[in-house]
Amino acid sequence: MLVLEAAQAACSILLPYAIKKIMDAVALAQLHKVEVWNEAEPALWLFAGLNLGIVLFSRASGAMLVLLGPTLRLQVRRELFSYLQGHSQRYFLSHFAGSLANRISEVALGVANTIWTVLFDFWPLIITFSVSLILMMGVNLQLALTLALWIAVYVLISFFLALRCRRYAQKYAAARSLVSGKIVDSVTNIQNAKLFARREYEQRYLEDYLVQEVVIARRTFWFMERIRWFQFVSAMILMLGIIGYALKIWSENAMTVGEFAMSASLSLMLIEQARGLSRRFLEFFEYTGNINDGVSRIIQSHEIMDRVDAQPLVVTHATIQFQQIDFSYVNDRPVFQSLNITIRSGEKIGLVGFSGSGKSTLFNLLLRLFEPQSGTILIDQQNIQAVTQESLRNSITMIPQDPILFHRSLLENIRYGRLNATDDEVIAAAQKAHAHEFIVASEAGYQTLVGERGVKLSGGQRQRITLARAILKNTSILLLDEATSALDSVTEHHIQDSLAYLMRDKTVMVIAHRLSTLSHLDRILVFQQGEIVEDGSHNQLLQREGHYAKMWSMQAGGFLPQSEL
Repeated sequence: MLVLEAAQAACSILLPYAIKKIMDAVALAQLHKVEVWNEAEPALWLFAGLNLGIVLFSRASGAMLVLLGPTLRLQVRRELFSYLQGHSQRYFLSHFAGSLANRISEVALGVANTIWTVLFDFWPLIITFSVSLILMMGVNLQLALTLALWIAVYVLISFFLALRCRRYAQKYAAARSLVSGKIVDSVTNIQNAKLFARREYEQRYLEDYLVQEVVIARRTFWFMERIRWFQFVSAMILMLGIIGYALKIWSENAMTVGEFAMSASLSLMLIEQARGLSRRFLEFFEYTGNINDGVSRIIQSHEIMDRVDAQPLVVTHATIQFQQIDFSYVNDRPVFQSLNITIRSGEKIGLVGFSGSGKSTLFNLLLRLFEPQSGTILIDQQNIQAVTQESLRNSITMIPQDPILFHRSLLENIRYGRLNATDDEVIAAAQKAHAHEFIVASEAGYQTLVGERGVKLSGGQRQRITLARAILKNTSILLLDEATSALDSVTEHHIQDSLAYLMRDKTVMVIAHRLSTLSHLDRILVFQQGEIVEDGSHNQLLQREGHYAKMWSMQAGGFLPQSEL
């Protein structure tokens, strides 16, 4: 493409040279009273060849752009998305999903536009300037040097002005991404806005960010406008000066009429190209500003990374050990200090405690969504920090309290548990989760789209799809975080049978606020402010008349209150 664009630019700028040849041939034919066509024929063929070259070279380059352009954007999006996936849970909790998606799109577009600007704007201009000045030096050295000096000064000033504009462009890109994130956040929570009758409030809330974007945009555009004033005034002055100077040289018989026409044409073309160069600089730095804004947010150091020598986790007995674990989400606010837990193979463990006591954090650490500041977590004597994250999470099934589904079909959402599962295996898992009945009754059966985050389904239906997905995955370690909290009592009764089947021959950890659901488990760990204050079976803990017995007596309607009264 560099070669083709160089050839196309050279053909374009040589057209005035061909016209010079034609005019000189015509003048010579008239002077010697010979046939004009015979005298001008070589110049006409040159003119035709240059025009044909422009068409062929430019369209060949355009064909390559058609082939490469979409692929380039695909590659950038693929690599950015792949890198984004490697960030920890902490990163995603701190950034708007919509803003991140917008940045990926803007970076992909910015990279493509930056490359095309260099390839189709800057590079042909270099060829154009070089060929033009060489041609003009053959006519008049002083005229060529005057034009070359002006172009050099003009390009340098335009470059530094546009460079200053990059800061404005970067702020403008950040403002656009922020507004996009706010819009996505508001749309995602549209049900809350309706439930609380906050439509006007959401509009006012967004208005502040829209106004801020407008202020930044105007500041950017005013700076660009000042640059354009410089461009147009300086170009106007040079146009008048060059034409006047060329006319003076011609009047002194120092150049032919063809050379005058060529010099004037080349000068006007170069000045027009240079004037457009400043605009291209502005666009170029706007693109690089967008790239810089997106890359600075996405390409940050990964908090959790696989070691270079990380090996796949091999689970044989599914024993779990937490050894001297220290962890905090925020400095100086520890969640765990020297935490030690041993869970034997096939053991069923319940985790209870008031909100904020560390139960869900334990799951997060086991899944390496966060990493402890010190200590070791072992699965079958394998340090989970020494194995690959994919193999670790592929060996653990997690059923969360808040089930989140993809905006895909019910079949795809269940099959997400095991991608190579057959349709019959998916249906069998749905039946065990008591989801088959409502699925076949839906508009398109298993091909029904569930909506963004599963909004087309009820809470209980989403939970049953999540259970079906877990049944299909069927790993040796099972984590349940209030897995039946969204189910009605009748459905829960059926689901308990499925859970009993799912929990068989597995190491299981269960978080539940309804303590009655934990009474059949082997052990119950009682958490209080990040410490395990009691450990034993349901009956043993009741007999101790300690924290667990107190929580048991505090249950209202079978549920544990959020905090100690």
